[in-house]
Amino acid sequence: MSQENIKFKIVCAKLVGSNVVNFRLEDGALLKIHVDIARVGVAIDRKGPDGSPLYTINISPRIEIEPKDKTFMAPPPPIPIQTISQPVNGKNPDKAYTS
Repeated sequence: MSQENIKFKIVCAKLVGSNVVNFRLEDGALLKIHVDIARVGVAIDRKGPDGSPLYTINISPRIEIEPKDKTFMAPPPPIPIQTISQPVNGKNPDKAYTS
């Protein structure tokens, strides 16, 4: 049994209030859940069984966890490496630094 596609019209969504929900975890960490709407559509030629509109919604969630001590691990930034160029025409050029 194949299902037929439903045609939807894209509608704009306006944020009311905050798009972030915060939870304090038992270990003291703060969990932040951000939700953004990517796209909302309302069915053009179809209604729900009770006559209500049918919507399709695409969301974009993002989760952040802030530890109680507010520390985190990250790789170190690149450290510049000193290189010396070969002599040019019998003269020794200045030292060059690259990263």
